[in-house]
Amino acid sequence: MLLKNKNGALPLKNGERLALFGKATVEYIKGGGGSGDVYPPFVCNIADGFAQKGGRFSVCQPLLDFYKAYVETEQKNVLTDEQINATWDIVNAMEFCQKRDDMTYDTFQAMHVKEAAVPDELIDEAASFADTAIITLSRFSAEGTDRRPIPGDYYLSELERDLIRKAGERFQKVVVVLNSGAVLDCEPLAENDGVDAVLLGWQGGMAGGAAIADVLCGDVCPCGKLPDTIAKSYDAYPTKDDFVEDLHYLNYTDDIYVGYRYFATIPGAADAIRYPFGFGLSYTSFALAGAVCGEQDGVITAAVRVTNTGKVSGREVVQLYYSAPQGRLGKPARQLAAFAKTKRLAPGESETVALSFAVNSMASFDDLGKVAASAYVLEKGDYAFYLGVSSAECNKLDFVYTVREDRITQQLTRLCRPFKLPRRMLADGSFEVLPMGEETHALGRQQPCSAQAPEKPVPFDEVGTACTMDEFVKQFTDEELMDFVGGQPPTGVANTGCFGGLKRLDVPAAATADGPAGLRLAKDTGIPTTAWPCATLLAATWDVDLVYRVGRAAATEIRENNIAIWLAPAMNIHRDPLCGRNFEYYAEDPLLAGKIAAAAVCGIQSARVAVSLKHFACNNKEVNRYGCDSRVSERALREIYLKGFEIAVKEADPWTIMTSYNLINGQHTSENYELITGILRGEWGFRGMVETDWGVKNDPVQEVLAGNDMKMPVGYPADLKEALEDGRLTRADLEVCVKRILEMIEKLAD
Repeated sequence: MLLKNKNGALPLKNGERLALFGKATVEYIKGGGGSGDVYPPFVCNIADGFAQKGGRFSVCQPLLDFYKAYVETEQKNVLTDEQINATWDIVNAMEFCQKRDDMTYDTFQAMHVKEAAVPDELIDEAASFADTAIITLSRFSAEGTDRRPIPGDYYLSELERDLIRKAGERFQKVVVVLNSGAVLDCEPLAENDGVDAVLLGWQGGMAGGAAIADVLCGDVCPCGKLPDTIAKSYDAYPTKDDFVEDLHYLNYTDDIYVGYRYFATIPGAADAIRYPFGFGLSYTSFALAGAVCGEQDGVITAAVRVTNTGKVSGREVVQLYYSAPQGRLGKPARQLAAFAKTKRLAPGESETVALSFAVNSMASFDDLGKVAASAYVLEKGDYAFYLGVSSAECNKLDFVYTVREDRITQQLTRLCRPFKLPRRMLADGSFEVLPMGEETHALGRQQPCSAQAPEKPVPFDEVGTACTMDEFVKQFTDEELMDFVGGQPPTGVANTGCFGGLKRLDVPAAATADGPAGLRLAKDTGIPTTAWPCATLLAATWDVDLVYRVGRAAATEIRENNIAIWLAPAMNIHRDPLCGRNFEYYAEDPLLAGKIAAAAVCGIQSARVAVSLKHFACNNKEVNRYGCDSRVSERALREIYLKGFEIAVKEADPWTIMTSYNLINGQHTSENYELITGILRGEWGFRGMVETDWGVKNDPVQEVLAGNDMKMPVGYPADLKEALEDGRLTRADLEVCVKRILEMIEKLAD
């Protein structure tokens, strides 16, 4: 996405002579590390991308040769798989501490070469050849540790700053490309007169270098929009203190004021915005005219005519925001209500775009009973609407929706309340003290099913004809039930294990594989797979149809490799730009994240591949992810951190959901009855199966009672047997979990 384009520096003109700077010109970072990594057949870097342009551009060869030689030499010093695995053996044997996190961080940073120091004489030689310098700066992060607000990570290093300065002094035009899965400091670029254009290319997968070259050359008109707010400094984010306060907990004191909600609401915060949420430049221009808005039958609809007023074809994203009255609860000044992307419009062409949303989606959750306890309420007052092309660039519409009296839109119960969150932010920037109290957590039990097992054994493929699913489950012995709720060994090319599998009753094993940037198979299989763009880049398209097609294409490849469940998509909120796994997640806004996730789920499952929507929930920090307690108010939980999951569940019906490693308000998510059974199943109507993330060390008995159906990658039947014998667990508790697993496997064969 295009962040800066001074005096039409981009697109490049045919015949321009280019100097390609930055080690990422050659060592392009296709995506993040950990489970989100993929082993593709190739990675097209940026130099390759320009080489594919058929001689339209001349590239300074000595400079390119320097980077190629540098990367080839330095890659010999990059950690090998054996060295990495040896480090993980040491790390995993340690109790969590700062040393362990430092070792993890340093290991990931050592997986790629460091930026090169270019000799001044080579810069001068390149400047004598070319008028345009293209500097690519890359960042890499992975699961298990977070990024850091230091030079070379969130901030540019001195070496990078120096290269930009020298290029600005020597070249007529300087273009900076950012190859990162998450946002980083843009201040040295934004108002630097020596930098003419900035392209945030994210991590574009195995063809990312070609895609970047396409945009730089004007073969593709940029139409991406920021899924996050980029501030002028990391210190401007309200999470900066919470994020590093303690290794064992994370206080969500910013509450509902996440991302643009914070910057648009808190007095003075808007001054710290560098690039607002929803922002993105184009090579053409658009005019929005004739906007209308109204309400009918509980649905608010806005329409606007979008015209391409520029000279090249392009697409625009129209964004509709609402502003609710502050009332007694307090509200963000602006919240995304709906969005839509135009078709590709030729110069002079127009399209009327309609956006709609339910009135009740503007309701706020009252967790303290200021209006109505544990209820979504529309507080009385005027609701205003803003239409535009970013959270900061939008115009107020004439239409106002007025609520005459406070209105309860949904009465719920108190679930997942915080016990140790001392305070939370209010709309004026002050804080209110929250009640704490003694920590208690609910558990549930299942009622026995009256079904009876068939007189003769019935195989799985005859369920629905020879017997019901309840009757089929009655055929399981206690031992088979206890074994079935744990993962089984992998089959074929799968390396993350299987769901199900019971030979006696012909239940097939459903193989799983990692994601979310593509099918992740072990290198030793010899089967390369497609590395798709990272999740943040997909969200930056604001294009649900495109994401659906990506999901379906990825699922086709997954099915071809006999994988049944793809452990994707991941969709936690970008609460803080330093979360090490942000590249796997979509956005800072739950509506955008939820709509993009729903599109991905629908695309994937349309090819009869099950998704594993993850990580449920509040996986917003990777440091000490197995033991970090996310302390969050019920309101923020429901309005921000669960809302995207809720949208995806209700609109796309994911067949499985994966709980997260972290705790929420003192309880591990896989053991959390209120989260899994109370909210997910009870309030949202989810009917699929739930599994743990891999390798959680939580109580398998508590997990079954919470409604977490399967423990991966292995189960603990001995623990379950002991609980069954002493009455802490019943056969009915196990049967319900097994039934949900079987119903998921049944869908795969439909």
